[in-house]
Amino acid sequence: MAGKPLEGRIALVTGASRGIGAATASELAEAGAHVVLAARKAKDLEAVEEAIHEAGGTATIAPLDLTESDSIARLAAAVTERWDKLDVLVINAAMLPSLTPVTQIDPKQFNQVLTLNVLATQALLAAFDPLLKRSARGRVIGLTSSVGAEPRAYWGAYGASKAAFDNLLASYAQEVEGISGTRVAIVDPGATRTQMRARAYPGEDPATVKPPERVAERIVALLTENSPICPASAWGSVSFDRDAR
Repeated sequence: MAGKPLEGRIALVTGASRGIGAATASELAEAGAHVVLAARKAKDLEAVEEAIHEAGGTATIAPLDLTESDSIARLAAAVTERWDKLDVLVINAAMLPSLTPVTQIDPKQFNQVLTLNVLATQALLAAFDPLLKRSARGRVIGLTSSVGAEPRAYWGAYGASKAAFDNLLASYAQEVEGISGTRVAIVDPGATRTQMRARAYPGEDPATVKPPERVAERIVALLTENSPICPASAWGSVSFDRDAR
């Protein structure tokens, strides 16, 4: 068990096909968890699943679009039928819209951002809350951005969605703290080498920012008691650095 601290736990990671999501899924599997990989593209999920299996871990793919009306409910039903619990929920999937002045935000794109970054988050919490409560120590980790708390020019659409995201998670954390073992961490990964980061900073040298694997290590450390990196007392709001994701 020393080498597999999450042995026997079921983890769900959204946005698991690449970047921080894929790295976190792999790290969770290495720690012993069975990981449910959720994202839109089955082919990309299969590649992550194969890498996990080759490394000796276990995973199940769940191709779905979180913005579809009944997709989250169907996923929750499938997890309930197979495992009847969920130990870890990592809410990582997010959309970065075009960076524009507030007065030029595209309404259609803004609606897509709010649907994925906010409405899907509430739907995930609602659908999986019963399964998290059936776990001895359910854990929810939400990946945020500094622009949710610190407004920045041209980041208004994304920042607004992350401010709402943070509020939903923080409210849920207070609601469940006294009635269950479920705990919530809002994690700001900071500058990380992802496709989203490359879109936001096209002129940046990727080698100058940390790889997603480092964020994944910190996330999994949050789930490990007495971790020297992120002890259990760190549950709440965790920021790795101050730059936008």
